[in-house]
Amino acid sequence: MRKIVLLFLFLISFSLFAQQEKKDSLPVPLWKIHGRFTFIFNQSSFTNWASGGENTIAGDLNINYDFNYKKKLINWDTRILTGYGLSYVSEKGYRKTNDRLEINSLFGIRSRKKNWFFSNFINFKTQYARGYNYNESSNELVSAFFSPAYLSLGPGVLWKKSDNLNLNIAPASARFTFVDDDFSGKFGVKEGKNVAFSLGFNLSGYYKLSIMDNIEMENIITIYSDYLNKPKNIDIEYQVNIRFKVNKFVKMHLTAHTILDDNASGNAQFRELFGLGLNYSFHEKKVYKNL
Repeated sequence: MRKIVLLFLFLISFSLFAQQEKKDSLPVPLWKIHGRFTFIFNQSSFTNWASGGENTIAGDLNINYDFNYKKKLINWDTRILTGYGLSYVSEKGYRKTNDRLEINSLFGIRSRKKNWFFSNFINFKTQYARGYNYNESSNELVSAFFSPAYLSLGPGVLWKKSDNLNLNIAPASARFTFVDDDFSGKFGVKEGKNVAFSLGFNLSGYYKLSIMDNIEMENIITIYSDYLNKPKNIDIEYQVNIRFKVNKFVKMHLTAHTILDDNASGNAQFRELFGLGLNYSFHEKKVYKNL
């Protein structure tokens, strides 16, 4: 039921504002490059506070790098996402709040139908540092660098209306899951093995829109079904980012990230982040000829 609700919410967001896309009368650049740095900070402090409370401080650093290439029949989009966050809670120490490295690349060759491409995608994601399940008695190690790491790739078809709106369907995509010896037997990898292979259906969508002046919403969704192991047990990853622009360098950020994957966890995973962020575009460029 939760999976259906998540998919429904995404599709509603996907369709409500589809009519807002406007045609650009300017020439189409060969390359569009955009690098964005974001640092989100929040803090709370208590001194002799009658109701109690714990001092906390948290920071979250994210870097997004987008590369878009268009030439005649070819469309090639690559995105690098990386982030790391820590929080410090008095008497409990430091806790990891964000840890991500993801590379997406989607290559398409235009078909005869408008906005449709024959495509091939590759996706890689992992994390940098060890992750723990914190409890009162002990801290259980649950993940580490490259454990797990996921590599997915496969041919398909791409519907792309613009750089802000696309849907890729890959009915025969391969997925490799990598772990080190400490995590053998977890994340869908068999005991004594370090790699698991699956073949399945992969659907990925992206939609960014302006809700109103100075407020933008970004939707990212991936749906996967493994033909070789419980195909009805569908994995869903959905992330929504809402940004409220204060000025050129300052934005309010709201992120909600949900993962439903029985191989990683028997429960739904949910991460939420809200805070004031410093934004800086360190590489923004349009090229109308070969680099």
